[in-house]
Amino acid sequence: MLLSIELNELNFDYLKKYIEIGKLTHFAKLFNDFTIDVTTSEAEYKNQEPWIQWVTAHTGKSFHEHGIFRLGDITTNPVVQIWEHLESKGVSVGAVSPMNAANRLRTPKYFVPDPWTQTKASGSWLLQKLHASVSQAVSDNATSKITPGSALYILLGAARYASPSNYLRYLKLATGSRRKKWNKALFLDLLLADIFMNLQARHKAEFATLFLNAGAHVQHHYLFSSAFSVSPHRNPSWYVEDSIDPVYEVYELYDHILGRIVKAFPAARMLLITGLHQTAYPKISYYWRLKSHDAFLHSLGLKFQSVVPLMSRDFIVKCKNPEEAASIAAELSSIRSADGTGIFSCDQRIDDVFVELVYDQDIQPGFEFIHRNHVHSTLPDNVAFVAIKNGEHTGDGYYLDTSRQKATKKERKFPLKNVYGMIAEEFSA
Repeated sequence: MLLSIELNELNFDYLKKYIEIGKLTHFAKLFNDFTIDVTTSEAEYKNQEPWIQWVTAHTGKSFHEHGIFRLGDITTNPVVQIWEHLESKGVSVGAVSPMNAANRLRTPKYFVPDPWTQTKASGSWLLQKLHASVSQAVSDNATSKITPGSALYILLGAARYASPSNYLRYLKLATGSRRKKWNKALFLDLLLADIFMNLQARHKAEFATLFLNAGAHVQHHYLFSSAFSVSPHRNPSWYVEDSIDPVYEVYELYDHILGRIVKAFPAARMLLITGLHQTAYPKISYYWRLKSHDAFLHSLGLKFQSVVPLMSRDFIVKCKNPEEAASIAAELSSIRSADGTGIFSCDQRIDDVFVELVYDQDIQPGFEFIHRNHVHSTLPDNVAFVAIKNGEHTGDGYYLDTSRQKATKKERKFPLKNVYGMIAEEFSA
């Protein structure tokens, strides 16, 4: 059994600092016993997005070989992923929340997609309902909108899959979420880990993947608040209390999850893969998200078919033809703040447009923008504050393999795309 635990963008250098003061005992044992290798990815920063790099890890192809640039693009690209390759060799597979991965499997033991990629979930009706509900909740996280139906199925899913030993953790995360907004991401990752362990214990897939994103989320938004931050910037007290370290809190959760996985599957070979890691962002920058993408675009008089919200500030506008898409891209790209700063960045792909809300300064009542030579002041009512950017991507990631004892194996540095072949090799005999 080979378990690939994908801890998105986790900073092993920060983990080691906490270990040095006696924290994170399960990480400490893994780091002490096994070699930590370094993976490399794309040189251009724009190509270091995690939804690009996880496709690289899952397909064995660099960005320039697979060409997938957007979150969700995998569903229209026939590139072979590791699960499909192994299934074709007769290996049983399972996956929970792999980033930007399409479910094209014939008979997976289980497959729960990430919350952002529009592909089917394989499993029970409750698992499918739970996945759809989590997707809705994650999509609307910035505005804290969870539909009653989504809330119901998340509760039912938690009742079915949550480990009783974690009940107190769930309760603390839920009751503390008003004070600690990152608790929602931690709650979700704990639930995903419980789902993974439940499904894997029952179905015993020979190769199984678990992807967790709360670490990347917390680092992006709260890295300045780490006890070991070397940045000259600190988060304001209205954003996070000075006495709180969200980075340690997500690391401690992951330490707990890893301990449970190792205990539950002691004979399994385990991989820890981060894809990338993060460094402190050099300036204060704000993330904003449209509250209602459709309503805002309609208010500008734009014509389109539909909108698909993605992570944080990103969304896709689907149009009926390339001409309509070109018009949308031109219109949104032309919008400027009063000082001439662009609000949106657009990338047209035939009949749809990938849009980022790139304005990174404060947006207060009275904020004005210019569209079609008219001054508008509606943006403050149409955006939700997401976060202050604390961390940015760095191309190197980390790879720990429990088949590589530190006493006998030297550290390596290799392209992230090699992970695909290293996993496939486990089952090549």
